[in-house]
Amino acid sequence: MLKTLKQLINDPTKPLVIPGVYDAIGAKIAQKIGFEAMFQTGYGTSATLFGMPDYGFIGATETLENARRICRAVSVPVIVDSDTGYGNALSVWKLVNELQAAGASGIFLEDQRWPKRCGHMAGKEVIEKEEYSEKLQAAVDAKKNKDFIIVARTDARATKGLDEAIERAKHYKKIGADAVFVEAPRSIDEMRKIGKEIKAPLVANMIEGGATPVLSAKQLHKMGFKIILYPLSVLYANTYASLAILKELKKSGTTAKLRKNVVSFDEFNDIVELSKFRNLENRYKRE
Repeated sequence: MLKTLKQLINDPTKPLVIPGVYDAIGAKIAQKIGFEAMFQTGYGTSATLFGMPDYGFIGATETLENARRICRAVSVPVIVDSDTGYGNALSVWKLVNELQAAGASGIFLEDQRWPKRCGHMAGKEVIEKEEYSEKLQAAVDAKKNKDFIIVARTDARATKGLDEAIERAKHYKKIGADAVFVEAPRSIDEMRKIGKEIKAPLVANMIEGGATPVLSAKQLHKMGFKIILYPLSVLYANTYASLAILKELKKSGTTAKLRKNVVSFDEFNDIVELSKFRNLENRYKRE
């Protein structure tokens, strides 16, 4: 039986490692591998829908439409990166209702000033704690499903220092956040301080080449982190593979040299469940 997202984050025995996905096929692959939950990345959504950076270009429409596609494709919980909520408290209330209807199991909601940007990029600004608190309260009030998870993210480390970020995280937990996320700590010592001072399920954001040291799930869990997020690994790996095979095709006019690096026709059809739809097709054929 599948566990709810709330059950997964409340299990004290192990960390919850979550990959980032940005489309339905990636979500199906993550589920097939055995991940118990996944994260719809805004960075990946912006990159793959528009070919543009995580710089405030996507809005509620793109986020919600992508969530519908991903949630329909899998049965495990999906947490949706909802950026700043794309407006005021009422905008957040509306978005949370719509994401629940789409089948999402949780959201990340951040306190950046719009237009936001990736948490590991320079130039971020945060709104006042009181303004974000209104948005967070609206998200909490919009919860219809008791198992729906709200992750409150603060980007204050970059602009106001680590102590302010920790105080914000504590405040957001009091309002009703199910988990909290201090984005982009700069060192292992900072990560240890976050884990020691905040009594709540914590998110560690592991971005290859980002501002935060990348540690193992075991190390992070020992520090006090519960949700171990790898939001961009699939995007970066797919980009690497695409660059490699397209360079080879351009250079030689064939992909034969890299044949071992691609799945087979049959393997891919298994991922998209072709046999299920063949059986369904046969069911409706006239005798």
